[in-house]
Amino acid sequence: MTSAKHRIFGITGWKNSGKTTLTVKLVAELTQRGWRVSTVKHAHHNFDIDKEGTDSYRHRKAGAGEVAIVSDQRWALMHELVGEDEPSLIDVIGRLSPCDLVLVEGYKREHHKKIETRRLEGRSGEPLALNDPTIVAIASDHPVVGEHVPVYDLDDIAGLAGLIERECGLSR
Repeated sequence: MTSAKHRIFGITGWKNSGKTTLTVKLVAELTQRGWRVSTVKHAHHNFDIDKEGTDSYRHRKAGAGEVAIVSDQRWALMHELVGEDEPSLIDVIGRLSPCDLVLVEGYKREHHKKIETRRLEGRSGEPLALNDPTIVAIASDHPVVGEHVPVYDLDDIAGLAGLIERECGLSR
């Protein structure tokens, strides 16, 4: 999947399957290879990146619909979804600056290409690859047989980064 200005590739799997660890390692590997990478992380729960007592937190609690925090090192925009639906993945990606690749963590039901993460310990839920044609590989910490897509070791970061580059048409 691509949007007007982004290549999109996903890391998906059940809770505690290694999605975040893999995403972080892939960002490091791909940026080391010279690619500009952005990420989108889906959360299934009420989260807050702001802390009680900060000025920006007080602005939001007072009713501001959006609060921007800006410094000479970074900026962030928080948007309160009061009475609004969660934005679509494409809407969120459309707000990102141009980059070579957007790695998307989560978003199981979206239609971009994905790697499914699996861990032996703490497995919850059925394997996803069998019923999801957008999963192009599995990254696992244990042997997996009988799958119709390639299986990589969860720690084969170079191999998985190469797969993403090929799948997204990234080349220099």
